[in-house]
Amino acid sequence: MDMPSNLSNSAPASAALYDRARRVMPGGSTRVTIWWPPHPPYAASGQGCRITDADGRVLLDFANNFFSLIHGHAHPEIVAAVTAQAARGLAFGLPTELDVALAEEICARAPALQRVRFCNSGTEAVMFAVKAARGATGRSMVAKMEGGYHGAYDPMEVSFDSGPSNWGERIPAAVPYTRGTPASVLDETLVLPFNDWPITEALIEAHAGRLAAVVLDPLPSRVGLVPGTPEYLQGIQALCRRHGIMLILDEVVCFRLHPGGAQTLFGLSPDYTALGKIIGGGQPVGAVAGTAEAMAVFDSTLGHRAIVPHGGTFSANPITMAAGLTSLRLLTPEAHARLDLLGERLRTTLARGFARDGIAAQVTGAGSLFRVHPHTRPIAGYRDALATAAEASWLKEAFGHLLAHGVLTTPNISGALSTPMTVAEIDEAADAIIAALRETA
Repeated sequence: MDMPSNLSNSAPASAALYDRARRVMPGGSTRVTIWWPPHPPYAASGQGCRITDADGRVLLDFANNFFSLIHGHAHPEIVAAVTAQAARGLAFGLPTELDVALAEEICARAPALQRVRFCNSGTEAVMFAVKAARGATGRSMVAKMEGGYHGAYDPMEVSFDSGPSNWGERIPAAVPYTRGTPASVLDETLVLPFNDWPITEALIEAHAGRLAAVVLDPLPSRVGLVPGTPEYLQGIQALCRRHGIMLILDEVVCFRLHPGGAQTLFGLSPDYTALGKIIGGGQPVGAVAGTAEAMAVFDSTLGHRAIVPHGGTFSANPITMAAGLTSLRLLTPEAHARLDLLGERLRTTLARGFARDGIAAQVTGAGSLFRVHPHTRPIAGYRDALATAAEASWLKEAFGHLLAHGVLTTPNISGALSTPMTVAEIDEAADAIIAALRETA
């Protein structure tokens, strides 16, 4: 069913909920990523790849709670696992067999995934990986990519949202994301230009003695959802090995690209891997995985306090573990292959449609991920992908058009496929996205 553009008038139930929310939440929202003017529709239920909102309209869901729901909404086997565990207990101050089983499932997927510690979000996973790298090396500086998003941890927010007015020349400046970010955080964060190997190599070499870790997402969404080149990815790994720098691979999103994760797809062997989203089956989750040697910093059984203590009241809670274990067991190599084919169909159909209709846009991504860009310039890194004011305005209008016609993506028109989707949903989304960009251009 079409969703009219004047959402407040056409969606009275969502409008009323937003009015209530403004009285108890700053800005009427508790997540910055799910607010847009005048307000978002409020979800009432989800089934498969569709959401029904509070006003009874149905949305084809490619946001999938920001790429975390690889099996869509209310998958019956995941619901059954969670329901059965809830009857046995929601949380304990003790470990359960479920956290052992999920750790075993993760460790079986790639050689560098030898030990696991669970937490409750991707932000925590990256944060604890950084803390582990500092503990392992005794160094404090961390390197990350310009524009890269790795959660809400101060060093990882540096230069997440920089722009032409402050990002420096070819060598990226360390730019704070929020007011009040300590200057010391900027001094301890080295910002690298994604896919620019000469500058990245020079910067790492110049700071090698201070660097505890390089945090790397091989297919970073915020940077453009373009992959790192083999020269770039392998070059960083080689430099880390040479200088005793820990390589942290952020696979919170891109673990969905291959049964063995993005590290298998790109031929990488990180010291630490940050995980989240799909390993929780729709529940809050995060994990740090890594080699046995690297993960030993968390071990408190060696006759002393752990080098890096790690805890969390709800870490490895049985509800998340039950959902995550079921989710990963459902994500077979055959399921991966099917998602890859559907993702390629969507990206190819969009590219052909843009060319056919003379739309100055392009699509990037891999596997079950895609992102639409409101321009046609080549994209290698963050600066190429960053939309101008006019391009951002076009994208905003196109997103609103999509929402009005029953397709939900993220606000920058990126998305992730889920296993309940078929060719019919892929073609429905492609037609809607092409129409949205054509009619708002």
